[in-house]
Amino acid sequence: MLTIKRLSLTDARILIEGASAKAVEIGVPMCIAISDESGQLIAFERMDGGKITSTIIAQDKAYTAAGAKRTTESYGVASQPGNPAYGINSAIGGRLLVVAGGLPVIAEGEVIGAIGVSSGTPAQDTECAQAGIESFIRSFSV
Repeated sequence: MLTIKRLSLTDARILIEGASAKAVEIGVPMCIAISDESGQLIAFERMDGGKITSTIIAQDKAYTAAGAKRTTESYGVASQPGNPAYGINSAIGGRLLVVAGGLPVIAEGEVIGAIGVSSGTPAQDTECAQAGIESFIRSFSV
């Protein structure tokens, strides 16, 4: 029998709140997706003005970060020609995203879910995703 740690809906809302607060601060409305440890969607928010095309991208970033247990940005580096994961982004029907903005959520050394953010530049997406994780971590310090 396995015991699986995963994000709850309450956790997902905290992650979204942190990411959206950062998005407001930098002036870029985002699409924010939270997945469980297996990449399945728990919660999603498209802020007013978030790009229509970014709805699926954010979800796929969360899916990739959870399933691969790594950042989507690191997958981007590993998937370049000549690197070990070259071409991986075409796997699973193209769902694996190799653009920055997807981060695993880690607790006690285990991936318990992920956040995927899209609508800004890759750096802005990552900044907002990281803010979501920091908000989640702070929620345990209270």
